[in-house]
Amino acid sequence: MKKILTVLGIAVTSLAYSQGMFMLNNYSPHDYHGNLLAINLSGCVPAVINNDPATIIVPANSHMGNSLAWKIDNYRDQFANSLYPITNWLVTLGPSPSTVRQWDNPSLMPGGVISNNTKWMTSKFAMYYAGTGNKVFGFNTNLGDATPNSCVTSIDYFSTPDGSAEWFTITAGTTTTTYLQIYP
Repeated sequence: MKKILTVLGIAVTSLAYSQGMFMLNNYSPHDYHGNLLAINLSGCVPAVINNDPATIIVPANSHMGNSLAWKIDNYRDQFANSLYPITNWLVTLGPSPSTVRQWDNPSLMPGGVISNNTKWMTSKFAMYYAGTGNKVFGFNTNLGDATPNSCVTSIDYFSTPDGSAEWFTITAGTTTTTYLQIYP
């Protein structure tokens, strides 16, 4: 009986951190330049961040409404399904140096230890005038889950005269989707 309760407890804990889907809707007239970090809040590892490309660029006016949103189903399947695929991820498992893992590495598969024990946590980004290398002054931040923790400091809402952004998560049954929305 103890073994069954232990297994059930581990399964429930894994589901609480299950990676889920990530969706970036950029409704603004500016290009998003940033990265995406997923972590485990109980100890801060594993931690996973996009490595190649190191900076994701999501063009202005790219959202679900026109099918140009940045959508990540999971670490592995995003490579074939995303308009902005990540070739490899930088994975930190503890105090040892981080390792680069290709998108198809078995450790990143859905239902695996890393995906079951991380959740999308934050994006460090800056907005650029569309199609240029020119930053929109002051439209940059670390946006993410604002739940107090010792791993990452971020806010879930940001506003400037040039636009605003928000981060939120919706869970329906066993499906979790984390959104980063950027507005004009």
